[in-house]
Amino acid sequence: MEKPGVTDEEPRFRHYDLVMAAFVTILLLSNLIGASKPSYVTLPGIGEWSFGAGVLFFPVSYIIGDILTEVYGYARARRVIWTGFAALLFMAFMAWVVVQLPPAEGWPGQEAYEFVFGNSWRIVAASMIAFWAGEFANSFVLAKMKVWTAAKHLWMRTIGSTVVGQGLDSLIFYPLAFWGIAGWPVELLWQVVLSQWIIKTAWEALLTPLTYVVVGALKRSEGVEVFDTDTDFSPFASSRG
Repeated sequence: MEKPGVTDEEPRFRHYDLVMAAFVTILLLSNLIGASKPSYVTLPGIGEWSFGAGVLFFPVSYIIGDILTEVYGYARARRVIWTGFAALLFMAFMAWVVVQLPPAEGWPGQEAYEFVFGNSWRIVAASMIAFWAGEFANSFVLAKMKVWTAAKHLWMRTIGSTVVGQGLDSLIFYPLAFWGIAGWPVELLWQVVLSQWIIKTAWEALLTPLTYVVVGALKRSEGVEVFDTDTDFSPFASSRG
């Protein structure tokens, strides 16, 4: 259900494409640059606490995902999630092709290039499965909570959906990608999973005021308030769902 101005035709949105572009850009860069590097902070009384470097920026894609679902509805968010999935797949294919190409004679960067961009298909598959499950869970929970709360308590919906979506993402990606790999002992693995979940959720909470501003501005500009009361929530349904 959309209001005001409900029609059977697909509405023309001013900013939907821009939000989609921001989502895909942050998704690709956070996976390309930060996904496989563990870093750490030193906590008083605890010592070194490890976390995945990608956690600094990847949660922004979930915040944009929340904005997409809140403003444009689950069906249009689903279209963006599949777009991001396709972009990840192409990025992985392109990286594989470029890494496999023989370097020109005398070029010294092949080893470093392989280290940075030569992710195994195990890591690629883990990243894509985790993204797919986490993003759809995030969007589903937010859309359902919007109906249940009659569009009230946006902070509750964004944080609640992030707890579920980011929890699934972290729980799926790190064990699938790094379990049994040298340099990733079990204790480090689960510490990173936990820290990723906590930090991602904390990011969502900290940026809640900004989310309110962006959501409010987009709703006023687009002139819609979407409720997914009759939506087909299957990830494989048509885009209008």
